[in-house]
Amino acid sequence: MVMMVSIIAKPFTANAAETLDIEAESAILVDANTGKILFAKNADVALPPASMTKMMTEYLVWEAIEKGQISWDTTTQISDYPYSISANASFSGIGLEQSKDYKVKDLYNAMAINSDNATSIALAELIAGSEAEFVKMMNKKGEEMGLPDFKFVNSTGLDNESLGKNHPEGTDPNGTNLLSAESAALLAYHLVNDYPESLEVSSMPSTEFDGKEIRNWNHMLPHKTTFLEQFYYEGVDGLKTGYTDLAGYCFTGTAKKNNQRLISVVMQTDSEEKRFEETAKLFNYGFQQFESTEVFPAGHQVKGKSSLPVAKGKEDQVDISIKEGITIPIKPNEKDKYSMEYTINKDLLNKEGKLTAPIKKGEKIGTAQLKYKGENDYGYIIKDSNSTVDVVANETVEKSNWFMLTLGAIGDFFADLFTTVVDWVKGLF
Repeated sequence: MVMMVSIIAKPFTANAAETLDIEAESAILVDANTGKILFAKNADVALPPASMTKMMTEYLVWEAIEKGQISWDTTTQISDYPYSISANASFSGIGLEQSKDYKVKDLYNAMAINSDNATSIALAELIAGSEAEFVKMMNKKGEEMGLPDFKFVNSTGLDNESLGKNHPEGTDPNGTNLLSAESAALLAYHLVNDYPESLEVSSMPSTEFDGKEIRNWNHMLPHKTTFLEQFYYEGVDGLKTGYTDLAGYCFTGTAKKNNQRLISVVMQTDSEEKRFEETAKLFNYGFQQFESTEVFPAGHQVKGKSSLPVAKGKEDQVDISIKEGITIPIKPNEKDKYSMEYTINKDLLNKEGKLTAPIKKGEKIGTAQLKYKGENDYGYIIKDSNSTVDVVANETVEKSNWFMLTLGAIGDFFADLFTTVVDWVKGLF
């Protein structure tokens, strides 16, 4: 069963590809700074991700190092299971040896750069004791991240059927990992933002392992081979390719230009070349059509809603505004299509809809949500996006003294009494 963790509604529409023709079964383009989705095509459909699975394995390695459970210099030996995978020519292994100590750093590099399967399994066994236990960690972390459509059955992205009797205990022997393009992008978002050092590895065109050069399957990096120059894309520094017969050719890419980082995913393209060509289309679209823009600055006030009434205060109203500015990538000339919508905290209002003094400057009064009036709003891949900001009081309103409060209460009493008398008199005629 595919795990579904809904975090925010996003209108993945049937006409999502109107402005961009991407030749892939599914695709997505995301701004890595804000999590804003710039383009989506069938992005909520769970598909086999092949070796893009290893992004989760990479994340858990970084997390284990951060927690002090292992270090880059920690060594481990290769058990029978990863050894058999490495020795199998159909898996293009790098030739691991048993009874030899391997450093975590070397195993990680082989996995992240060369997409090696055996080293992924070796790291999973080192961290969790077995790949089966590591798979549980993968699925738990996926839930914590809020991946909306996913299922992990192994650490590599291979089909369980290919693993035979070695498939992780408790998983379907015919099962395969599943990720939607949206889930893959969100996983990549967490990897590059939580552990930006991972890009230092994923950006390496090649590295050395046991005295042999192993190369990166990401052809958008600056490779020495003349044939690969056609795929080079300036700014690309990751992230993970994937291929199986079931998955087709997949790629999660990331590139940075002028302080803007994009994350792209294409799934089930029909060739190795096509996955990079379609990724280039996505990056061109993102970098050329969108510009990081401050849509509303800090202190912005919504016209006609710039203040709230105050009860029991020295002032009878208080100015309000958004605490922080909102900066997102938008298309040129679309700034006027954005507006702010306030949601005032009702718990702070009395029966008359007024705030009650005292009120401190900067006190949170509610929230403001960014609204878009244009077409194809794909939303965000993260729940806590910067499309929602706090609404705060612009100044302090002190509570009125007891004499003024008493005087006001008396005034209210006689005002109510006068109204009652007038209504009674009117009733006589």
